[in-house]
Amino acid sequence: MADRSGVAIAALIAAALLAAAAYLALDLKGNIAFALELRAKRLASLATVAVAVATSTVVFQTLTANRILTPQIMGLDALYGFGQTALVFSLGGLGYATLDPRLKFAGDATLMAALALALFLPMLRARLDMTLMLLAGVVMGFLFRSLSALLARLMNPNDFAIASAAGFANFSVVRGDLLLVGAVVTAVCAVIVWRSRHILDVLALGQDHATGLGLEWRPTVGALLALVSALVAVSTALVGPVVFLGLVVVALAERLVGTRRHAVLLPASALVAVTALVGGQAALQHGLGGAGELAMVVEFFGGLLFLVLLIASARR
Repeated sequence: MADRSGVAIAALIAAALLAAAAYLALDLKGNIAFALELRAKRLASLATVAVAVATSTVVFQTLTANRILTPQIMGLDALYGFGQTALVFSLGGLGYATLDPRLKFAGDATLMAALALALFLPMLRARLDMTLMLLAGVVMGFLFRSLSALLARLMNPNDFAIASAAGFANFSVVRGDLLLVGAVVTAVCAVIVWRSRHILDVLALGQDHATGLGLEWRPTVGALLALVSALVAVSTALVGPVVFLGLVVVALAERLVGTRRHAVLLPASALVAVTALVGGQAALQHGLGGAGELAMVVEFFGGLLFLVLLIASARR
């Protein structure tokens, strides 16, 4: 098992580096220095999103003891979108545009963390089964999206256009004003999660076993949920909501490494996500001349995988 994991991690590192090289060098022409600088920023943005989505999904699946649920399926990205729409509605398009994006991101991430704790901690304490958790996620996602749509209907067309921009995933646009803060937040959260990898292994045993082994369950889960909220805020702020990306990369990583040990699954999931996003964007944008949107491809195959996993779990 250790040999398989090591070989898989080495192969994933090579694949991620190859995807990054292809993204930087494929169809490179014109002002090469300018093109490389722009592509390097986009590459950093894609890598940040990949690590944030993969890490948040692994942690969330461990906390919920469910390999199908992701923070996005449970509506956290819809919560972020609702916060953006509410800001545009209350401040107007001009007021929203003049806000410091880093201050705005910090406020959104804090609000998401607080609401995530209020929503998910009671569910985890009640030990809801998968059906009820999925239903709760669908209801919360529908609620936040409906509230966003309601506020959007009350806006003028200019404000509506600004609010709508946050509702669609776009891997081709770099949010330069948020890239640095997003990368820093992702790096800090990833380091904290990595240092907590053995705690996550204990949490994966269940609340009773974790408590019996001396782990303070509620504060530990609360802190990890706050990290998940911050990571979801980063990915959504940089590229928009992507519901099924985390499900795809974690499921694929688990099958490649053959273990749920977090010391292996966390880096493997991040590497799969980087390879998928960077390699997919390189193929679509530079290899096929932009013929297609990576977000649509990810959501299509992710939705199919979600249905397959759901049916497989129902047959057990």
